[in-house]
Amino acid sequence: MVSETGGNQSVERASAVLRAFTPGRPALRVSDVAAEVGLGVSTTSRLLATLEAAELVQRDPVSQLYELGPAVLTMAGIALNNDPIYRQARPVAQRLAWELGLGANVAVRRGASLFYLLNVEGQLAQKSFSLMGQLNPLHATGMGKSLLLDTTAQQRAELLGAEPLPGFTSHTHTTLDALGADLAAAAARGYTTEIEELALGRACIAAPVRDHTGEIAAAISLSGALSAIALDEREAELGALVVEAADTVSIGLGYLGPAHTPSPARP
Repeated sequence: MVSETGGNQSVERASAVLRAFTPGRPALRVSDVAAEVGLGVSTTSRLLATLEAAELVQRDPVSQLYELGPAVLTMAGIALNNDPIYRQARPVAQRLAWELGLGANVAVRRGASLFYLLNVEGQLAQKSFSLMGQLNPLHATGMGKSLLLDTTAQQRAELLGAEPLPGFTSHTHTTLDALGADLAAAAARGYTTEIEELALGRACIAAPVRDHTGEIAAAISLSGALSAIALDEREAELGALVVEAADTVSIGLGYLGPAHTPSPARP
């Protein structure tokens, strides 16, 4: 029988091997994985063989590169379908993407990042990849700002860390004061916007989703190329639509209305 210590170490090593596969490096050689997790090539090879038997990784027969296997997809599907936010938001996001042709996205907060639960692409915002499970910064995204709407200035400082905040374009808020002013304006109108703050040529508009306690549990957004989303002409229209969508999901989660809403963001 494997000791508890040995068993824990095996689980930690297997977890590290699986986490070595990232959006930027989805296919790896044994030596790549070994270097990433800090183990010997022979140990890593044995771990990969065990994970391959469990279908958690698979090896391309031509390139011999390893990639995540079908069992990971099965487990991801189970986790998503068990998530109440995902279940409530999925039909709402699908409808938005279909009717507007834009991308419709749903995310929750994980530490100082947003975590994509769902993304649906309309005809004007088609992608050849899924955003589900990926992370983005809170301060440079519309959904991230929506997830920050109920925070105080002190809470944001503790969460986001020292200034300057990471800048991705010349439009990114890199000071807490600038971010706070943006959030205060957004709280007054009920939705957040992001125009070329994370990537040039892209924009989004988002609103917070609240759970039965009245706390912000998630955010939903519409996104696309500047020419497709046209926020300079359609902000009010799209703002109303994304707020309505967020309200629909919130009601599905048991939110009872504004009387239960915490104080708005303060710069």
